[in-house]
Amino acid sequence: MIGRQPRRAALLAEHMSRPAAASRLAPSWRLLALALVLLLGAALAAADFDRLQRLARERYGSVAEETVQAWRRLVAEQRGRPVEEQLAAVNTFFNRRLLYELDPVVWGQADHWATPLEFIGRGAGDCEDFAIAKYVTLLELGVPDERLRLIYVRARTAGAKTEAHMVLGYYEDPAEEPLILDNLITSVRPASRRPDLTPVFSFNRQGLWVAGQAQSAADPTARLSRWREVLERMRQEGL
Repeated sequence: MIGRQPRRAALLAEHMSRPAAASRLAPSWRLLALALVLLLGAALAAADFDRLQRLARERYGSVAEETVQAWRRLVAEQRGRPVEEQLAAVNTFFNRRLLYELDPVVWGQADHWATPLEFIGRGAGDCEDFAIAKYVTLLELGVPDERLRLIYVRARTAGAKTEAHMVLGYYEDPAEEPLILDNLITSVRPASRRPDLTPVFSFNRQGLWVAGQAQSAADPTARLSRWREVLERMRQEGL
């Protein structure tokens, strides 16, 4: 997944200053919304924050417990608010509270998908961990699952070079482009304002969608195995 790069912020700022390319980008994002290929059949219960706080204290200490308490307050404060406010608040909370770091540093392994509790406990994680935590939080706020997708993308960095990355997408209409929540960008932006991102496949608890314009550079089946595993660990932790 994308690592720290000195020029990353400058490159993203340059991309954002270019005219929106909605007519060019929107079809590929729409294809993600239309090609359902597999049902997962997983479900998450309402968050048991009492259990999450206790586990945070027992496993990770007082700092993690305080972060879970802040997460709980965020959910209480944002419940019933307009969805645009919820998206912005959730994106800001995790981007500011937790650090970005690669899995080999945080977990000592090449690829680990963390539950929100594990993410908070370590205080750091990579793009998948940010996306999963935001997804779970928005579900807890009542955003319908069918409007949310974890989206695997290729992110353009320097020149023609691209790297694997994951973001969370919110689809007001499944046939239109999503709003993108990204740990690398502070604001929530429509996909047409993220020309640096090319969607490959997306998924949620309901299924997996594959983009139709390019062959996947990753194995969706292998990634679904990790997704099922993290869903089960979340269930055991009180989500």
